[in-house]
Amino acid sequence: MSSVATNPKPINLDSAEQVFYNLSVAQLLEHAIQNGEGRIASNGAITARTGKYTGRTPKDKYVVRDSLTENKVWWGSNNPMTPEVFHSLLNKAQAFTKGKKLYVVDTYGGADPNERIKARFIVQKAWHALFIKQLLIRPSEEELKSYQPDWTVLDVCEMLCDPAVDQTRSEAAIALNFTEKTVIIAGTQYAGEMKKTVFSVMNFILPLQGVMGMHCSANIGSRGDVALLFGLSGTGKTTLSADPERNLIGDDEHGWSDQGVFNIEGGCYAKCIRLSKEGEPAIWDAIRFGSVLENVILDEHNNPLYDDGSLTENTRCAYPVEYIHNAVIPSVGGHPKNVLFLTADAFGVLPPVSRLSQEQAIYHFLNGYTAKVAGTETGVVEPQATFSTCFAAPFLPLPPTVYADLLREKINRHQANVWLINTGWTGGPYGVGSRMQLHYSRAIVHAVLGGELDGVEFEKDPIFGLEVPKTCPGVPDAVLIPRNTWADKAAYDVQAKKLFDMFEENYKVYVQGGVPKAGSEG
Repeated sequence: MSSVATNPKPINLDSAEQVFYNLSVAQLLEHAIQNGEGRIASNGAITARTGKYTGRTPKDKYVVRDSLTENKVWWGSNNPMTPEVFHSLLNKAQAFTKGKKLYVVDTYGGADPNERIKARFIVQKAWHALFIKQLLIRPSEEELKSYQPDWTVLDVCEMLCDPAVDQTRSEAAIALNFTEKTVIIAGTQYAGEMKKTVFSVMNFILPLQGVMGMHCSANIGSRGDVALLFGLSGTGKTTLSADPERNLIGDDEHGWSDQGVFNIEGGCYAKCIRLSKEGEPAIWDAIRFGSVLENVILDEHNNPLYDDGSLTENTRCAYPVEYIHNAVIPSVGGHPKNVLFLTADAFGVLPPVSRLSQEQAIYHFLNGYTAKVAGTETGVVEPQATFSTCFAAPFLPLPPTVYADLLREKINRHQANVWLINTGWTGGPYGVGSRMQLHYSRAIVHAVLGGELDGVEFEKDPIFGLEVPKTCPGVPDAVLIPRNTWADKAAYDVQAKKLFDMFEENYKVYVQGGVPKAGSEG
């Protein structure tokens, strides 16, 4: 694919003790163990800890503000960095590599050869090298012979920034320079920053070429029908896309071009907290030799303790997509027939399934709603609405309306059906009602993708204006109308109106044509 600039800025590695290029999985595992970076679990995966940062730190992400980005980037959500500050940080990072072992991993971002970038990672830790090798698309040995990177990512995870000197917010920084096609990751050992960096880069490049970048999972049925599942953390994006009757294209990041859908990655990054073989057999079986476990505690026999969240609830595993038995290789598909927006509504007022008009689709896409519940964060004592526009606010360099306009054009051109699926609470809000049963959510998704709701009768929700089916195979009729599940109907009306008003308030900025505020983490 064509790029914004000609070449990435060269990274000087002359002062490094040794540089290892494109080592095999076995070699990287051997280096990681020799370096004391982790332990091998009983299932063959390597375990590593990420230290202070057990998740992404979006407030420490920066974009270089220059002539290329000045009038393109969504500065309401992206912290600006001057070219001078970036170059100073880059010089510091290159000096930090003196006398250290470094690992170079050459990758592709984008399963469609016409819509991909070549991203070279220069990393400090062997387990980081293994992580990104497994998470992105791996060039063949023949392709590596002539590989020249479009982008370079320098990951000096143990180099701490000094805010007073480096003009950063904290000791961590993720700085993207779109003109020089160079990224610096410093002060955080959380490996997920690397993969999301490529996603952010693609979300800048792709829309300028009429291709939509999407924070969603994707799968395909036996008839070639593609489905997209958008959703923030905790809504079921990975769980509901892992359907034994459908083949997995990818679990997190995709593009939608004139040819169809393609995975940006070559691997999966699954949450592990409370993982069980019974509940998530595909993920359980994918965790083996070559996989990377983050912040997962091992017992004295090296067995993973997936129920142990003492380090973080955000325990993760990275593995190649081909470790999923029904993965599509290469990870591409046609144009989606169905687009699903997943939300975990802790207010308990949204229907478990509703059909959206085109205008409603754009409304809910721009709002990107889910909810936090009591106990998830300090000070959260009742459900809190969370809006992350396009279900991806931290990864959007361009204004959200750019992505919304692309979605409108594509669902209109390809006549895709759009649905809102609530995997959250029913019978009352969090603390009163109960979480929607997973087998109901699975039945709903199965019915939507199988066309089983095409001929049923729908009724309009009086508050949200949503088209709600009166029947759905595998789901009691009473569950489909949320007001009917509440013992106190008046309390439902108050709660529903409260959430509707939040939607309207959040959406105002788009109607008024202003620059939206930054959403929360996706």
